[in-house]
Amino acid sequence: MNKTTSEIRQDFLKFFQNKGHIILPGSSLVPEDDSTLLFTNAGMNQFKEIFLGQKKINHSRVVTVQNCLRTGGKHNDLENVGYTSKHHTFFEMLGNFSFNDYFKEEAIQYAWELLTSKKWFNIPEDKLWVSVYKNDYESYKIWKNIIQIPPERIIRIGDKNNCKYNSDNFWQMGDTGPCGPSTEIFYNYSDKLIKNSLEFFKNEGNCFLEIWNIVFIEFNRISKTKIVHLPNKCIDTGMGLERISAVLQNVNSNYDIDIFQELIKNISMLTSIKDLNHVSLRIIADHIRSCAYIISDNIIPSNENRGYVLRRIIRRALRHGHKLGIKEKFFYKLVSTLIKVMGENSDILKKKKEKIKKILKMEEIQFSYTLDKGLKILDDEIKKANSNTLSGETLFYLYDTFGFPIDLTSDVCREKNIKIDYISYKLLKEKQKRESSRKNKFYKNYNNSIIVNDKCLFEGYNKHKTKSVVRYIFIKNQLVKKIMKNETGIIFLDKTTFYGESGGQIGDIGELYNKNSRFIVENTKRYGKSIGHIGKLIIGEIKVHDCISSQINQNYRHSIQINHSATHLLHAALRETFGDDVFQKGSLVSDTHLRFDFSCFKTIKTSHIQKIEHIINMKIRDNILIKAQMLNLEEAKKKKAMCLFENKYSSKVRTVFIKDFSIELCGGTHTKRTGDIGLFKIFSQSSVSSGIKRIEAKTGQKAIAYLHEKDNNIQDISFLLNCNSACIKDKITKLINKTKQLENKIIDFQNKENAKNIKKLVKNANEIKGIKFISHIFHNYEHKLLRTIVNQLKKELKNIVIILVNIIDNHFTIVIGVSKNLINHITAKNIINIIMKKIKGNGGGKEEIAEGGGINTKKLPIILNSMQSWINVKLKNKDDFLIY
Repeated sequence: MNKTTSEIRQDFLKFFQNKGHIILPGSSLVPEDDSTLLFTNAGMNQFKEIFLGQKKINHSRVVTVQNCLRTGGKHNDLENVGYTSKHHTFFEMLGNFSFNDYFKEEAIQYAWELLTSKKWFNIPEDKLWVSVYKNDYESYKIWKNIIQIPPERIIRIGDKNNCKYNSDNFWQMGDTGPCGPSTEIFYNYSDKLIKNSLEFFKNEGNCFLEIWNIVFIEFNRISKTKIVHLPNKCIDTGMGLERISAVLQNVNSNYDIDIFQELIKNISMLTSIKDLNHVSLRIIADHIRSCAYIISDNIIPSNENRGYVLRRIIRRALRHGHKLGIKEKFFYKLVSTLIKVMGENSDILKKKKEKIKKILKMEEIQFSYTLDKGLKILDDEIKKANSNTLSGETLFYLYDTFGFPIDLTSDVCREKNIKIDYISYKLLKEKQKRESSRKNKFYKNYNNSIIVNDKCLFEGYNKHKTKSVVRYIFIKNQLVKKIMKNETGIIFLDKTTFYGESGGQIGDIGELYNKNSRFIVENTKRYGKSIGHIGKLIIGEIKVHDCISSQINQNYRHSIQINHSATHLLHAALRETFGDDVFQKGSLVSDTHLRFDFSCFKTIKTSHIQKIEHIINMKIRDNILIKAQMLNLEEAKKKKAMCLFENKYSSKVRTVFIKDFSIELCGGTHTKRTGDIGLFKIFSQSSVSSGIKRIEAKTGQKAIAYLHEKDNNIQDISFLLNCNSACIKDKITKLINKTKQLENKIIDFQNKENAKNIKKLVKNANEIKGIKFISHIFHNYEHKLLRTIVNQLKKELKNIVIILVNIIDNHFTIVIGVSKNLINHITAKNIINIIMKKIKGNGGGKEEIAEGGGINTKKLPIILNSMQSWINVKLKNKDDFLIY
């Protein structure tokens, strides 16, 4: 009688347990602390740190059954699933591991015994072939001499492209790190007699199935060409449960084993399909396994990362259900059958059965109404496709409008022998991503257009969670009766724990949910007396009158509360420091910092800041109880409560007490004691307008982080100055003094240089009808010195026109000066405009002086010479304006 898949799984564990191995549970499908993996894709993933020598294990011999998922990256089997007999998105990997215990001989012997012993798997020896790394002579000898496999059934696999250690039988974790040769075991599932390695390679795809891979981790790769021996040697093996089950159940396809057959039969009952080898039946059977196990690891469908992988698989299964003619919602119904066939590996599915079914059902409802329309559009576009290629625009339209994952569209095209323009699709998708990141979230404009006259009871002072009833739902400013999955909108409740943004305190974030739905609250705002929860529905649907739980993000709220309480302390400390004339003029209380605007006509000095910080931190250390009471307004005033907005309070007011130090009317949320604030640090003070100052501060851990950053900056400065932090001030003072001395020397040098240049310019000046005309081109001169020279020449020579140019690389700057008595006929502004027009530069100025610049330097000498003729024309009658 053939063994069931469940029996094979248990036999594997029992065999290695008898060999001294400890049975450990497989790890989660979501790798722990490993950003390199989206999902666990091999049995060795959970032991990665052990192989790297970063972690020790309590057991030297371990055996596991690991749930694996291969849907992306290096190991992406999604497109092959259903079309081949051995590929799956989800599979179970049987593995035995040795950590510096047994090595090649024992690992090979264990594998052979399990596979061939009549007590265990009882596979005929002549049906098994093996491969080894060509240079791994030890493994070759073990197979040949100890196991006594005929040499012609031992395939020696060499390096690719003559690159050492680059072989299918040399495993490595990455470009560097643990690695080693491997040996693989193949099963000949045909009746064909294969005589040698040449015939093996010729028939490998048709006759042979790799069932077990044993890796001998004995090296550490340093570079592409260099490896060194590891101090510890390990064994890492992997055998696909589905593959070995196919062998032991005498079937040629993984989809013909018991667990798949029962699933496939269950699916076929929903259709008129009689062929149990139909590709779509296989795909759905495979996909229900991966989807159920992904959800059991607390992943939900979304448009990002693991959630997107889950959504892709679900929608691919639904498309194939549609193809089979299944009209009703069906996918979630397969969970019960899956639990039944998965045996002892279904415990986690049993615990989360209802959750898995609900998520699958909601996803199917969400996608089904777009599936028909999207597939019809796709079919029409395929008929119109040029050169048998579907355009990137169509691919993107289907993805963006109907949520068709690219592999779903690709799947349909593959069936119809149509290619896809994936490159154009990817460019369009990236463009959309860039544009959407620049757009503001739509809810920022809602406050101006939504009016809700209802009242919402706020219960968030003492609670983080409460039960509520949905009163109103708005989507894009329109009142609606329900909100669907992936829609963004505003939900109004009869009561809530979410604080709506007001009084400077930002709104809470968190989630609204019930058994079937989940709405992520990204912000909370007040609309009259009501509170709007702004966000996105990610699961299910929410209708008006639905019962729902509202739960805030407690860490976010706590950060806001300590900043709010610190703001009250700051207000009181400012009044103590600067007097009772200080009043709040505005504030912001966020989760990262606080900002406080206040009236103050005094200059705020460093000593003032230090005094304020000292007062507040003393109150924090006193750990004062913060109380809030509802009082009559007059009673609150008698207690000298700060009233920030006269005539805007109701008869009953909420009053927040921090002993007698701070008493304010406030509707915001606060921490329980001042000690919760931890630390208060001002990081900025500025003037907003006349008589209005602004202080910004951080509290708690963020204040500590700010101080650490300042310390790091001081250390960096100390390093640059080559001194310890205590000497920074003296060192900088010396550097400033030295810089001033050097600057004075430079000024002296420049003055002397200018004097020489002025003499040369005067000596070489041209005279036009009694007017001195000076033009000169400098190279690599400071522009400000040109102005100095122009001003000096204008003082020394009464009637003068000066044009000085400086060229640096291919850029020039120009300064033009004209004597005051000439400006009725010639102005610097006229000259700069003429020159800039000819040279296509930019410039401007006044009658006596003007400046400009540009990049076209080749024409400058010609243009400067032409200006002399222009001036000559302008000075036809010099007696009219010359002053001697």
